[in-house]
Amino acid sequence: MPTDAKAIADIYNEYVVNTDISFEVVPLSEFEMRRRIEDITADGYPYLVYEDKEGIVGYCYAHRWKERAAYNYCAETTVYCAIGRTKKGIGFKLMQSLIDECKVKGYHALIACITADNEASICFHQKLGFHKVSHFEKVGMKHGRLLDVVDYELLLI
Repeated sequence: MPTDAKAIADIYNEYVVNTDISFEVVPLSEFEMRRRIEDITADGYPYLVYEDKEGIVGYCYAHRWKERAAYNYCAETTVYCAIGRTKKGIGFKLMQSLIDECKVKGYHALIACITADNEASICFHQKLGFHKVSHFEKVGMKHGRLLDVVDYELLLI
């Protein structure tokens, strides 16, 4: 998986630079992406990629949601597909596999943190069975705009 860091960073950085979907404001280097992948997988969380004849075109992973031990049975999810490869079922396949792995690992709840005006991601998560559990107003600043964030939850038990 760390060997996929460049391809994953390339996918992610398109969102960092050109959208409000990621709240990061500086593109990640291949080295930084590799470090993140290694940290997530070292903690035992699943990290999946989708590869076709064009190479890696999507990825998803689960990671720690909050630091306190009481939250150890909950994880936050992240999923990205290459620009131009969305709405082709790739993200859905990735997330289905991630949900299955999280069930096997004993997680009870998954959380998706979504920019509130990202209707595509909201619909995507609703199709997977996630439901809205929170709405935070004007908590992120990107491209000169204050943005709301919503959390969606999927109970696995």
